[in-house]
Amino acid sequence: MIHHLSIAAKDPAKAAGVLAELMGGTAVPFPPNPGSYFALQLDDHGSGVEVYPAGTELQPGGAVGGSFVKREARGYGATHFALSVGTDGTAVKEIAARAGWECHDCNRGPFHVIEVWVENETMVEILPPDYAAEYLAFAHPQKFAAAMKAAPTPAARQRQQ
Repeated sequence: MIHHLSIAAKDPAKAAGVLAELMGGTAVPFPPNPGSYFALQLDDHGSGVEVYPAGTELQPGGAVGGSFVKREARGYGATHFALSVGTDGTAVKEIAARAGWECHDCNRGPFHVIEVWVENETMVEILPPDYAAEYLAFAHPQKFAAAMKAAPTPAARQRQQ
């Protein structure tokens, strides 16, 4: 189980606030990295998303732990995550629209997600309760491993078109 993760945003307070609203939680400042916020789901697992100012890098620091280093912001990146929420799909789309973020209802084959693009740069796959149930039905270890093994590669998908 992933308890928390971090992403970067140009407006960390707003991004954390919107993520907290999607989760039905709250956003609070994250003092270890000034200008950062922590969107807390307020569940029994300590789930949340740390939102750092764009351009923040984590670098190893040995026994004292990692440190925060500021660099130039980069825009799109490879980071994304799936987030189960208690919020229904209609409300998810309304919250994303109010934030001015792209939002798309997507069929991933065996399950659906609502792609919410934080600041239109970082994808979060939101799983309202009905979509979370689909995902969990698909994500049993044997079923999941078999599906990944059978999944077509990009080259195979191109040949099919």
